[in-house]
Amino acid sequence: MRDIQSFAAGQWINPGAGARNIASAITGDVIAQAGNDALQVQTMLAYARDIGGPALRKLTFHDRARMLKAVALYLNDHKQSLYELSFDTGGTQADHMIDVDGGIGTMQVYAAKGRREMPDDQVYLDGPVEQLGRAGQFMGRHICTPLQGVAVHINAFNFPVWGMLEKLAPTLLAGVPAIVKPATATCQVTEACFRLMIQSGILPDGAIQLVTGGLGDMLDHLDCQDVVSFTGSAETALKLRSNPVLVERSVRFASEQDSLNASVLGSDAGPGTPEFDLFVKEVQREMTAKAGQKCTAIRRIMVPQPHVDALIAALSDRLAKVTIGDPRLEGTKMGALVSQSQRRDVLEKAALIGTEATRVFGDPDAFAVEGADAQKGAFVPPMLFHCADPDAATHVHDTEAFGPVSTIMPYRDTDHAIALLNKGKGSLVASIITRDGKTARDMVMGAGAFHGRLYFNNRDSMAEATGHGAPLPHMVHGGPGRAGGGEELGGVRGVMHYMQRTAIQGSPDILTAIGKQWVPGATEISDRDHPFTRRFGALDLGETFNSASRTVLLEDIETFAHFTGDTFYAHMDDAAAKANPFFPGRVAHGYLLLSFAAGLFVQPDPGPVLANTGLDNLRFMAPVQAGDSIKARLSVKAKTPRNDEYGEVRWHVTLTNQDDAAVAEYELLTMNAY
Repeated sequence: MRDIQSFAAGQWINPGAGARNIASAITGDVIAQAGNDALQVQTMLAYARDIGGPALRKLTFHDRARMLKAVALYLNDHKQSLYELSFDTGGTQADHMIDVDGGIGTMQVYAAKGRREMPDDQVYLDGPVEQLGRAGQFMGRHICTPLQGVAVHINAFNFPVWGMLEKLAPTLLAGVPAIVKPATATCQVTEACFRLMIQSGILPDGAIQLVTGGLGDMLDHLDCQDVVSFTGSAETALKLRSNPVLVERSVRFASEQDSLNASVLGSDAGPGTPEFDLFVKEVQREMTAKAGQKCTAIRRIMVPQPHVDALIAALSDRLAKVTIGDPRLEGTKMGALVSQSQRRDVLEKAALIGTEATRVFGDPDAFAVEGADAQKGAFVPPMLFHCADPDAATHVHDTEAFGPVSTIMPYRDTDHAIALLNKGKGSLVASIITRDGKTARDMVMGAGAFHGRLYFNNRDSMAEATGHGAPLPHMVHGGPGRAGGGEELGGVRGVMHYMQRTAIQGSPDILTAIGKQWVPGATEISDRDHPFTRRFGALDLGETFNSASRTVLLEDIETFAHFTGDTFYAHMDDAAAKANPFFPGRVAHGYLLLSFAAGLFVQPDPGPVLANTGLDNLRFMAPVQAGDSIKARLSVKAKTPRNDEYGEVRWHVTLTNQDDAAVAEYELLTMNAY
């Protein structure tokens, strides 16, 4: 009998009044207890806001990203203990890897994105500068800064590690402390993972806290700087979302809840095709992974009417090969549901679906379990139903049996399949197995608004595809309607849920000071040595080099044309060029101008500039003819450290002609040594 502790205001707290028992999903024996109604929730909130928040906000995005990476590596070194503890939740080793390795991998992705896609600063710039005044001295842009409250994460039982880490990664990267409340049924695994993070000593004090058991009245003490992120049932989400304090104080509330996800077999993917075999494999995997206890599992299966019988036969044959039993046994392919109460709920929901559909595979009263007692453990078999008239049915479209239960239903054509998809009233993911581009396009236009993610797969992508049921940190996870209407993950998009977007307005110098990115029109520093001779750390924002001018000759244009093979008529035929509304006659190649610009501002000797890695936002603004002259202005726009040896410098480059009119503009990227 283990005591599963909470971690509040820097202290581990034993279970107390209100503690609940936790039973093994395999044997039904009580193995732990968790919960304490005496937790000082206001003290926890204050600890997060006053200790954890300021410590996190002092760090830059890159600092927090490095912190996430260090935590992920520490967990990866100690994950075996999490595997071993997870068996009593009913999952197999493969299930644990989805949970544990998936959570660690999510943290690593956010660590990488924080370094690559966010600045080494505390302010995130959201979009380009907007010129609000005619002369360019009154500008605006959007920025994002961390909320100054706490994120309360309320997680589901099915992913005790991934469910915690996928929320923590964007929250901590944003600079916001979190209080994690896992589902009690599997919180022993969450607590073990959480304890490892505390033991690592990597996170600042107050960055994370843990509540095993009930939250008490914590939600009643939140305000507009706080966030509640919930994963679980629609019933619980409605209860939490309706909290008067959350409503009155406009507390951000994100919900990921019930979802009758579906998979569609394209009309081009009949028996004998690679797509048909792929479809059978994907459905079987999504029905049985985690014993169907996945928010993304396939609950509804749409099949062209002529292929229903073939699919039932093929899928039944594949399900029959799934060994159910003690998940600690090597040969077990599907373990138990998380608890007896969950088993009762799944059987009740399956019976309700059975009033509109015929069970064609899986008998909950007669199935084999290897190495365990089917009655004492929370075991059920995969159950496959066939609903012959899905248009008239209701339960198959609104009842989620959160286990290995799925229903096959026929469709007539693409429009009918779309209508059936949308009868679920919003899902996290729908998958379409097809090789037909028009079918894919029609599905997006008809069903995209009802689904948070559309997953297409076929013989071309199947070797690399990650699967219908795998939420990836790069992509948005969430869905409209009954799926909760929220979003998680999605790369940097997920970080923004824990930040405030603010519109700032002011002079170019003010915007430069706030965003630490030079804005055109701001003060330039031009009385120093050539910037290409200066190391990364010695360069200042706004440091500018003004080149000499160079006259563009007709001979230059013709030489460039013949040397590169770019003999486009605007460069070679004066009459044809004049007939074009964009050109006054023969003009210089845009890329010739870029080459001349490099010659005008380059410093040829070995120095701190290690490499030119590209250019962004190139625009050609006015034509240049033979006899015109050009010059370049090169300003340090932004600096981003990359490692201990070098950093990226983003230069704002403007090419002007003899009349000081801009003819081209772009951003040059170089790697400069420290």
